[in-house]
Amino acid sequence: MTISTTKKLAGITAAAGLLIALAGCGSAPEANPTGSGDAGAADFLPCLISDAGGWNDKSFNESAKDGMDKAASELGVTPLEFESTNDNDYAPNMEQAVAEGCSLIISVGFKLSAATVEAANANPDLNFAIIDDYADTDFDGKTDAPNIKPLVFNTAEAAYLGGYAAAAWSAQAGVNKVGTFGGMQIPSVAVFMDGYQLGVEKYNEDKGADVQVFGWDVATQEGSFTGGFDANDTAKQTAQGVLDQGVDVLLPVGGPIYKSAAAAIADSGKDTLILGVDKDLAVADPSVTDITLVSIMKAIDVAVYDATMAASKGEFDPTPYVGTLKNEGVKLSSFHDFESKLPAGLTDELAALQEQIISGEITVESANSPATS
Repeated sequence: MTISTTKKLAGITAAAGLLIALAGCGSAPEANPTGSGDAGAADFLPCLISDAGGWNDKSFNESAKDGMDKAASELGVTPLEFESTNDNDYAPNMEQAVAEGCSLIISVGFKLSAATVEAANANPDLNFAIIDDYADTDFDGKTDAPNIKPLVFNTAEAAYLGGYAAAAWSAQAGVNKVGTFGGMQIPSVAVFMDGYQLGVEKYNEDKGADVQVFGWDVATQEGSFTGGFDANDTAKQTAQGVLDQGVDVLLPVGGPIYKSAAAAIADSGKDTLILGVDKDLAVADPSVTDITLVSIMKAIDVAVYDATMAASKGEFDPTPYVGTLKNEGVKLSSFHDFESKLPAGLTDELAALQEQIISGEITVESANSPATS
């Protein structure tokens, strides 16, 4: 059952919050399914609460729903899925999830942190998980309740590969300018932008090139942001501001804002390409397949699936999950139709870089990466 909550209740607004598949998209390892006949599954009720982007964001909300739906189908249960339409929905949705008797409540995103912490502390016998956040509202370096499992991703590693690829594409065209912009300036957004710029810098170092990055400065942590995750005029204007710098590859980080980037590109009449985030955007949204060079992916669906399956068997573990290239929690998608147009040797270079990151020979240093221990 999908519940779309549009109540005008006064809610609590949360604090503002691979193996490279060069021939096709790979998927991270999955837990062994328990099957619909598994003992105890009938009493297990998993629940999911979206961020304001909604289930059809072609990004992290949709990916989380994919994982929840897969687990529920295999368990033979019907999940409750609460779709938030704005920040005021978070607390009421959380309250309703608790009232409905949910066994496991997974919240999608940083902005649900406060509501998740409050509910977890008030309901110590329930299990909670949160995507892209440590549920550390007092910023002391610890999750604020012992029954919350953070599901976080070191996306800088995959974004490093995406930045290298973007630089190679732009250099091949003789443009030598790439760009990025984000939704809100929070770690789960800025981490993409950090890795992206560092990957461009690696390309410049290796090739003696001078590809410039517009829209973000990893050193100062300053850049172009829309202030939200809506595909609106503000997002389009922000994208246009970066496009005006002459970039021919653009990384929009923030769910639906890629639609605003695509609209700005269409208005410009130029051949600028975009990079997708979270999901394989060329597959998730066919309307932008022709301008999506590659996507920087997070296996949110797998993390949600695994956490749900474990909880259904009484094996909930609040230890944070950190997705990396090594465990395939982050990855680069296929280049799809662009693969035949890539600079010669690029896919081999990306594969070598990935192995160097996995082995520790290269460390992608981002101030926004989640702690790995």
